[in-house]
Amino acid sequence: VPLFSRAFFWLVSLLLASLIWFISVHLSDREDARLQYGLLIFGAAVSVLLQEAFRFAYFKLLKKADEGLALISEDGRSPISLRQMAYVSGLSFGIISGVFSVINILADSVGPGVVGIHGDSPYYFITSAFLTMALVLLHTFWGVIFFDACEKRRYWCLGLVVATHLLTSGLTFLNPWYEASLVPIFIITLCMGLWAFITAGGSFRNILKCLSCKGE
Repeated sequence: VPLFSRAFFWLVSLLLASLIWFISVHLSDREDARLQYGLLIFGAAVSVLLQEAFRFAYFKLLKKADEGLALISEDGRSPISLRQMAYVSGLSFGIISGVFSVINILADSVGPGVVGIHGDSPYYFITSAFLTMALVLLHTFWGVIFFDACEKRRYWCLGLVVATHLLTSGLTFLNPWYEASLVPIFIITLCMGLWAFITAGGSFRNILKCLSCKGE
């Protein structure tokens, strides 16, 4: 399955979350700024939950496809491993998420004017780029951890993936206080990366072997 066809599940989750938020806004008092801000936070939370629900649906779909491939193969084994599917699925989620983030940033950059001329942060674009990079990496790591947790029925791992996703999304509401959002998000990215590395079978010994092979 091509990489970008897997992003279709993320797009469907975004569409449903957008519809829920759109209906909520139009059914509420649009003059109440505080209520509208609360609905924005609600929409972000719903979007995260739908993304994870569709990640699970995609896992179930790939699991069925994996069983079918194993049945028709000569050795009774699927040519694609679960870890490979988890990595590609997470990467596709991350890429499409990053593309949408970049589109919004580019839309904000359409002229005329200079960033920060009205007292706003002049670091808007650079911090947005770092945030987009972190989200792409996080989705990749979450995909690896999520698929492994579903396969081994480790529900507490699924809960942590959803919780860190909600936390990451919530931290973005601290912008433009970038120090309070970017630093925790990159800490979460580092922790998820280490967790995904270990989940995929990585170890310090493997790193040493890799380095020694390059040295030879």
